[in-house]
Amino acid sequence: MARYAIEVMYDGTKFHGSQLQHDLPTVQLAINKALTTLLRTPIASYGASRTDEGVHALCNFYHFDIEQPFEFDLVYRCNALLPEGISIRKLYATRPDFNARFEATARRYRYRIYTRKNPFLLNRAMYLPLRIDRSVLEETAEILKEYTHFESFAKRNSQSATFTCRITHSYWEDFGEELHYVVEANRFLRGMVRGLVATQLEVAKGKMTVDEFRKVIEANDCTKAFFDAPGHGLYLEHIAYPANCFL
Repeated sequence: MARYAIEVMYDGTKFHGSQLQHDLPTVQLAINKALTTLLRTPIASYGASRTDEGVHALCNFYHFDIEQPFEFDLVYRCNALLPEGISIRKLYATRPDFNARFEATARRYRYRIYTRKNPFLLNRAMYLPLRIDRSVLEETAEILKEYTHFESFAKRNSQSATFTCRITHSYWEDFGEELHYVVEANRFLRGMVRGLVATQLEVAKGKMTVDEFRKVIEANDCTKAFFDAPGHGLYLEHIAYPANCFL
């Protein structure tokens, strides 16, 4: 038995999220079908990070096991079978006990916003043609690094055993004509990044004060936060692993 990991990128608008949902078209289902066809045995993959419907990934990882060795270019052949919205970037041999989800040490997300109408950014970023206070966003992004409990930013029925996350990077940056929010942590809760973005934007629009933003974090109540940032503006950008994971 050998274990491998694949690094994958995908366009989230073409799938009902990344994780298996019976027969609905998801990233994981497409990967399982392609690997099963190529390796001529049922293959079940396991993902590093779950992304919701519409959310994109520039980098996500899946691990899987095979009993028999193969002597062909699996990445090339798998990409030929996968839907156009998914691409495998690289294949890694791993330790037999490697787990794509639990061994990840950090995950980084990027949320993209544009304020001038652009048809080429449709379903690629959030359109927000409103005046917002950029200095306030800088303040709220820094505030988030002071906290480790983010129950207010976990959607209901998230089934998380703990709401503790260690945010190491949280900032807003200009990127051409776009405004991006970048956040990195050891883990994220279901809907957390979209909740962080949407709630910060409420402050920047003047609909909430910075003190009220703190109270939302400390309330441990998801009904106090906002989650209306659309999924198509969100990108899973990077996942980090210890060097000894890959052979």
